[in-house]
Amino acid sequence: MKKESPNGQSSKDKGAQKTVTNKTIGPASDLEQHLQPDWWKRIFNSMYLKTDSDVVDDSQITKTEVDLFQQILNVQDGNTLLDLACGQGRHLLEFNTRGNFNLFGLDRSRYLIQRAKNLSKKKGIAINFKEGDARKLPYPTDTFDFVTNLGNSFGYFETLDDDTKILKEIFRVLKPGGILLMEIADGDYLRKSYQPRSWEWIDKKHFVCRERTMASDNQRLISREVITNTEKGVIVDQFYAERLYAKEDLVELLKDVNFKDVTFHGNISSESQRNQDLGMMENRFLLTARSIKEWTPKKIKKDVKNVVVIMGDPSLKDIIKPDAVFDSDDFDTIDKLKIGLSKLDKYKFSYLNNHNTLVTDLQRLQGKIDFVFNLCDEGFDNDAVKELHVPALIEVFKIPYSGSNPQTLAYCYDKSLIRGIATEIGVPVADAFIITADINLFELNIPFPVIAKPNFGDSSFGITQKNVAYTIEELADAIVRIRSQFGYTKPILVEEFLTGAELSVGIIGNMQNYTVLPIIEEDFSELEEGLPKICGYEAKWLPDSPYMKALKSIPASIPSSTQEELTNHSLKLFERLNCRDYCRFDWRLDAKGDPKILEVNPNPGWCWDGHLAKMSKIGGIDYSQMLESILHAVELRYTHSES
Repeated sequence: MKKESPNGQSSKDKGAQKTVTNKTIGPASDLEQHLQPDWWKRIFNSMYLKTDSDVVDDSQITKTEVDLFQQILNVQDGNTLLDLACGQGRHLLEFNTRGNFNLFGLDRSRYLIQRAKNLSKKKGIAINFKEGDARKLPYPTDTFDFVTNLGNSFGYFETLDDDTKILKEIFRVLKPGGILLMEIADGDYLRKSYQPRSWEWIDKKHFVCRERTMASDNQRLISREVITNTEKGVIVDQFYAERLYAKEDLVELLKDVNFKDVTFHGNISSESQRNQDLGMMENRFLLTARSIKEWTPKKIKKDVKNVVVIMGDPSLKDIIKPDAVFDSDDFDTIDKLKIGLSKLDKYKFSYLNNHNTLVTDLQRLQGKIDFVFNLCDEGFDNDAVKELHVPALIEVFKIPYSGSNPQTLAYCYDKSLIRGIATEIGVPVADAFIITADINLFELNIPFPVIAKPNFGDSSFGITQKNVAYTIEELADAIVRIRSQFGYTKPILVEEFLTGAELSVGIIGNMQNYTVLPIIEEDFSELEEGLPKICGYEAKWLPDSPYMKALKSIPASIPSSTQEELTNHSLKLFERLNCRDYCRFDWRLDAKGDPKILEVNPNPGWCWDGHLAKMSKIGGIDYSQMLESILHAVELRYTHSES
């Protein structure tokens, strides 16, 4: 098992936000040619909230709208309601004040969902917010009494088939007799009355210019927004579109999906404080439709899942451990794991830790177990280089398993590769370069201090206080030590030594249903003066070191904006690297307080006293519950992939 930590106590013209700093394409004779088919993937960030704040961030408008929605729906205590395309959760937060409802919100925007979660947490409100795709809802059949689709959030996709998929999914998750409420732009009105051009001040430093035109098929209204900052110039030039529905067209679409009792409840318009360009929000109609169907027969499920836990082999050497063998602390950790798992009544566990027979054991278990709980972070034969071999073997026998796939593990084992991928998607990294066998250090212009790390590896193996270098001579010594451990030809990563807080972000779940655990930081306050502030091998593996004695993990004391940035960047990496079920992201702040990614751990330590467990505890989740959350994520992932 890995050692990770020291001991320690508008909808109005909703659109994609594609930032083009100080740049614009200039006049566009044909807006449609600049429209990306997947523009909706990049929608709804902080700039969207700024441009549409006069409508979507106005509490009085939200209150008035929910008054009307509740009058139409008459949601009762105990009812279950899903707000589809919920944005930052404004309607659900207001609904919460009206009764004891079971409220769920789903939106494609990671930024808005995180904002919704933060707002509900701040208010102490229990609302289940989730990021997801409306065309494949991550909810069981026959779940909701009501589904709402508000704020003009329908018709973003390029094809009519996609809109149909959304309605079919809504029909599926509604209970028999459940009601859909839609608030959607009046297509007939907009075809006749849309403003081809407009502009308005957003605030004292920003103004937006808009252009609109109908698409060549006369079915979608295409919009362009150019947002300008008075100091920085043009900061956004974006294109987006929405399919326009006449009432009769939408009725036919709903009936094709088997909705009944389609009823219109008049038209509404928002009273903007700016009262200038309301765009798609200028005139919307409200309708309800009822899901008339039989209850879907429930699949009979086994009461207990048979799970095999794969771990490191205690009979083999493990060079990462101080004495290269499993010691009493390791066996105690394994015992605590088994105790934690024994409390989970839904599962029956058996254990595999003999790597000499692992292939035949897996072959024997093929088709006889529900899935493997892969906790072999030591790697096959306790070789960290072969960490990816374990899931690869499991895949050979077509057995479901927890955690990331071999490719993801291979990516994350290479620190330099992760830096490249992070840079590609806009995740900040520290300044660094690779040292190979043929490089002469003394010919390089290196800004000190730096830290030298083996480019390949995990568990901080090969990273000690002596890896922090303040001179070229100290760096040369560090490189010699690393090469003596890993080989002369292995690449070494030399990275600027960041001096801010060292932080960890933990995620349990998958992109359809994930939980971001409370962020923790390493507390260096008790560390002897003069020692570099790092959480390396000494802090994780050497009980007598000043690091293990002094360091402890505590709730992160950082601004909320930094927390939000860390979360968003970690989720971007989680998705880009195809991480699964659980993952840990290690960060450090620079002297200015800006975060830089250090490592991605797609198979993080599962120990009772590891980082993941500490984050969970801070979040009110005990060790058994943390393990159960991971197992539940595995089940949901496979259920979702099969649905």
